[in-house]
Amino acid sequence: MSVPEGGSLTEGDLKRPMFALAWPIIVTELLQVAYNLADTVWLGRLSTDAVAAISLAFPLIFLLISVGGGFTVAGSTLVAQYTGAKSEGSAGTVAGQTLTFITLIAITVGIIGFFATDAMLAILPSSPATAGQVIPLAGDYMRIFFLGMPFLFGFFVFSSLMRGYGNTRAPMIVMFISVLINVIIDPVFIFGFEANPLFEMLGLTGLEASLFASTGFEGFGVAGAAYATVLSRAVATFIGIYIIFGTSAGPDVTLADFRPQFEFIKKIIDIGVPSAIEQSATALGFITLTAMVVTFAPEVVAAFGLGNRLTSLVFLPALGLGRATNTIVGQNLGAQKPERAESAVWLAAKVGASVMVVTGVIAYIFAEPVVGFFISTGTASATETIDLGVQYIRIRAFEFGFIGVLQVVLGAYRGAGNTKTALGFSLFALWLGRIPIVYVLSFQFGFAETGIWLGMAIGQILGAIAATLWFTRGTWKQSVIESEPAPA
Repeated sequence: MSVPEGGSLTEGDLKRPMFALAWPIIVTELLQVAYNLADTVWLGRLSTDAVAAISLAFPLIFLLISVGGGFTVAGSTLVAQYTGAKSEGSAGTVAGQTLTFITLIAITVGIIGFFATDAMLAILPSSPATAGQVIPLAGDYMRIFFLGMPFLFGFFVFSSLMRGYGNTRAPMIVMFISVLINVIIDPVFIFGFEANPLFEMLGLTGLEASLFASTGFEGFGVAGAAYATVLSRAVATFIGIYIIFGTSAGPDVTLADFRPQFEFIKKIIDIGVPSAIEQSATALGFITLTAMVVTFAPEVVAAFGLGNRLTSLVFLPALGLGRATNTIVGQNLGAQKPERAESAVWLAAKVGASVMVVTGVIAYIFAEPVVGFFISTGTASATETIDLGVQYIRIRAFEFGFIGVLQVVLGAYRGAGNTKTALGFSLFALWLGRIPIVYVLSFQFGFAETGIWLGMAIGQILGAIAATLWFTRGTWKQSVIESEPAPA
């Protein structure tokens, strides 16, 4: 059984192994942000249309990615439970079945996305300028992205399987390598070698730049960002496959484990479908929220976008604890230790709430300088955007402690294989909480943009309270592998 550096997940102290699991997850998510940041920085030097293109493309891409992303949760949960039960063979079989199943999904999603790109973009409302300039660029980006879908899914599968096994450091290291490659090749694929801003940053001028420019490579523009992402993800996927097959750092997987076995595939589908629905519904929910927000002034839209990006960074500790809880609960239920699993959840919830409350206080106090750092002042529009962004951050700061608890409890449900319950409370927080509250407060009660900020916070608070109250019933304390057949 996997033993993190901090200690065993199923025996002894819980604090150290929980921290050992959580911090690499947080770093990995920060590195994921670096992917998006690199694209934004370099494309921002290309043109504003380029930035608008990926802003338009990403929600549509995420909507299709979420279909396969849910099944990685199933792989992580099953590997965790078999690892806790000290059934290395079954953990390896689940890993092999998950890799095979999600690879087929990735290929299918990639083909559908490639041919449906124009149709998906046509659904979005757009101005004549957007239709003529931005949408074609978004289409180029999306088609390349979809062709590389197996590589994009490959790292997700590797990361989730290793997390279920109790090893979160290996995905972090692989992610760092992938991000480093992406940061280096991004400007080359976008700009080529002539008039490349990377040369200026590195101090390469004159002869050195001329030698590169003599190749005649002019770059691919917006499409280059997609090429760079796919290539760097491909490297991460191949390294991940080597780690799983060629080392003892993860589940013991053999070639025989890739032969389809219906019993395991059925379990992956049963656990994965609710998670896939959850992620897809979340993507649709944020598209719906955005559709309501864009009816307001540009300053409100800008404040909403910036505020969401900042709060997504703030929530990384809660996300890390939630995914660590997923693994700890899975391994302890697999080891037939439900009381230890429950103790781990309450410990993680207390830590998550405490950390996020402190973060909320800091965010409330320093909201103005933080928001102002990202927006150039000097115009009335910029000043108004800063004021709105500060108001948004300060209202949502009251939500932070609840978010810490919600992510941990949802992680517990997923670790137990009870993904239907996690789906239910995620839908409750978003579709019965945030979306209707934002609509009622903003459009019915006349709170305008303040109604958006309030609705975003209230929905999550209600979701956290409901999910925690249901958790106290204890109906989740059951492994999903008890009747699982031994591997062939």
